[in-house]
Amino acid sequence: FVMNSVEVPLDLIRLSIDERIYVKCRGDRELRGKLHAFDQHLNMILGEVEEVVTTSEIDEETDEQIVKSAKRSIEMLFVRGDVVVLVSPPLRTA
Repeated sequence: FVMNSVEVPLDLIRLSIDERIYVKCRGDRELRGKLHAFDQHLNMILGEVEEVVTTSEIDEETDEQIVKSAKRSIEMLFVRGDVVVLVSPPLRTA
C-alpha cells in the first residue's frame, strides 16, 4: 500500500495538505492558499490566502462589458464546502 496513491477523490486533496492550492468558488471568487485542513464536505481551512473576486457589469452608455477584479490577502480563512466549484492541487513537475 502506497501512501501517495489516489484511490478516492479526496485523496488528491489529502496529498495537498500544507501545500498551496487553487480553489474556484461560486460567485466568480478564486482563492489561492495553503491548505491546513479539510473534511468530507470540502470545508477547508486555508492560510496565507489571496482572494480574487471578478465582477462584470454592462456600461449603459456603450453597452460594453466592464470586467473588474479585486484582490485581497487574508491570513486565515474558513471556506464552506458548498461554495467550492473546483479544487486544484499544486502543479507537480516530474
